[in-house]
Amino acid sequence: MHIVNSPYPGTQAVLRAVDLLKAFSPSRPERSLTDLSATVGLNRTTTYRLLSALQSEGLVERQGAEYRLGPELMALGARAAGSSLLLAAVRPELADLAAATGETATVEVLVGRDTLIIDEAVGRHRLTIIPSLGTRWPAHTTSTGKVLLAASPEDAVAAFLAEPLERLTPKTTVDRATLRRELSRVRDRGVATSLEEVELGFVAVGVPIRGPGGAVVAALSVGGPRGRFAPPRIKLLARQLRVAADRIASRLGATPGDPAPSPRLRTAPPRPARRTRLGQRPRR
Repeated sequence: MHIVNSPYPGTQAVLRAVDLLKAFSPSRPERSLTDLSATVGLNRTTTYRLLSALQSEGLVERQGAEYRLGPELMALGARAAGSSLLLAAVRPELADLAAATGETATVEVLVGRDTLIIDEAVGRHRLTIIPSLGTRWPAHTTSTGKVLLAASPEDAVAAFLAEPLERLTPKTTVDRATLRRELSRVRDRGVATSLEEVELGFVAVGVPIRGPGGAVVAALSVGGPRGRFAPPRIKLLARQLRVAADRIASRLGATPGDPAPSPRLRTAPPRPARRTRLGQRPRR
């Protein structure tokens, strides 16, 4: 909940309303008055008044005792997307990737601990899960999230790893040292994979999108069922993604000589090698 001391009247009410809107998520798309009141730390009367105001503008809607985000938010999102330089640069490449690979292509950004899909182009093949605009996934589970974390400053990565890592499938990486090593490899290679870490059977490949100065501003990916993502094809898709990302970067004003400004991530210190009685390292 926001606590604001502002000379401008109405500021606190606006921030409280924003808190209510942010309380909805893909895992909790519908919430009750009591639930929302507890989440944002307001009494039921204040929460109800704010929800009623949001409902009158179409920002939330009510069905029975449950509230959910309203259609006007989608309209606002569409207007914001239409004015975005990033999305204008990305859209032609998303369409080309989906057509060339047959897989669904997405562009995603880091929002808190999640990756957020801000645009997509659906391929001709069926997916086990269907990406959609506004969908969020824990960053450590996705190829795009690993790309974006690998490009983040060390203090941001440390803060991310300080909190528990959610396990979505048995293949989700939840060990901090293992994830650090993977992020270091991602940064060195410029490509990341998510191998059934979001959902069993689903694989994705992601690469960074760079803006002026080499800063990573988003991530580009294609994903689909494991059966279509054998290692040789993953390498091919990575090359296709890099070409598309380079074209996007060019539209954003980046140049081939722009350096990547992000500091190298520190990996966990290696374990000392065990030795035999003869002083030789054992075979692995």
